[in-house]
Amino acid sequence: MVQPDLTDRRTLRPRVTSDRSGSEEGADRASSGMDDDPRVAFVYQEALRGLLQQQAAVESLHNRAGTLIFAASFASSLLGSNALANGVDVWDWVALALLLSIGVLAVLMLWPYYAFSFRFDPEELLRDYVEAERPASMTEMHRALAVRAEHERRINGPLVRRIRVALEVALVLLLLEIVAWLFSIGGIFD
Repeated sequence: MVQPDLTDRRTLRPRVTSDRSGSEEGADRASSGMDDDPRVAFVYQEALRGLLQQQAAVESLHNRAGTLIFAASFASSLLGSNALANGVDVWDWVALALLLSIGVLAVLMLWPYYAFSFRFDPEELLRDYVEAERPASMTEMHRALAVRAEHERRINGPLVRRIRVALEVALVLLLLEIVAWLFSIGGIFD
């Protein structure tokens, strides 16, 4: 029987003792299934943490996109009403074009990308690791899932970068839009 609280300090592996009957057969059964390597478990946890951080980054970018939409609409309604009161000039058209561009980028940021993968399919995990002809040990599962989590993180990467770059460009366009509205109100370069 495996006693997880008793570990060999040199190898950090659980010690195996015989089962209640004292037979060596029980000890052999326990040791054959006990190859739980804490190093692999640590790598799995780090890979999973990377995937969870990526998911949090996507959620944060979506929240920022919502804030950007609010800021662009607020600036346009506040400054645009004053600018358009004097008629429509070139700066008004520039500001409206920038507002439209911000809207397009916001749609790009908030588009529901179904290619993101932040979780493992439980049915697939059961089929591949538990109900297989030879069920996987925890070390084998941790190793395979760590590699898979990193693979998923890398696949998600270009979409996350696309959303981040769209946000950065939209923020610059928001500043330019505000400047265009202010130029229109001030009659700069008329």
